[in-house]
Amino acid sequence: MSRELQHKLRSRLELATQILDLSISGEDLDRMAVELTPAVKALIAEATDAHDATVPVRYAVTGETLDEQAGVHTTTYASCTARIGAEIDLDSPAAALAAELRTKQPDVVATDVPSPTYLGLTVRPQSLFAWRWWLDKLNVADGTVTVRDNAAHATGVVDDVVVQVQGDEVPMLMVDESAARLTGLLAETDRAPA
Repeated sequence: MSRELQHKLRSRLELATQILDLSISGEDLDRMAVELTPAVKALIAEATDAHDATVPVRYAVTGETLDEQAGVHTTTYASCTARIGAEIDLDSPAAALAAELRTKQPDVVATDVPSPTYLGLTVRPQSLFAWRWWLDKLNVADGTVTVRDNAAHATGVVDDVVVQVQGDEVPMLMVDESAARLTGLLAETDRAPA
């Protein structure tokens, strides 16, 4: 593992020096790769531990209900609530996407599947980078994110599924509103100057 990691690290360092147009000799790159390998291994181990601690438990169902009047089946997991229309096939595109996101993404707080091609998704990203990842993953057009109260809202499309995403607590991450607008995380508004 260490030798393979050293080789990968050396190639990334070489690429970075080329991109940044730095004049660092191959011998110095080799030495940097050897010296940095233990630190990189530690970072990888920390990230793996943190990931394992935050990934939702796939089969940790804590409650299930069926509201026959509303026609909604609700399943509560350890850190996520999943709602799906009672008439919706679990193999439908929206249901499959919801299941994939719930089991693979720790940011997911809730999924709502009212139709085979529509997904309501609530996430709680830990950083602006994570929010940007969600916007890219869901193919949300730049500048279309709006903010209401303590959540950001946007609509994207994944394959044939329309995804309405709500980012809980995202406005608190967008401390610098003008920077958020410039990076496309927030829609422009037509506010009159005060």
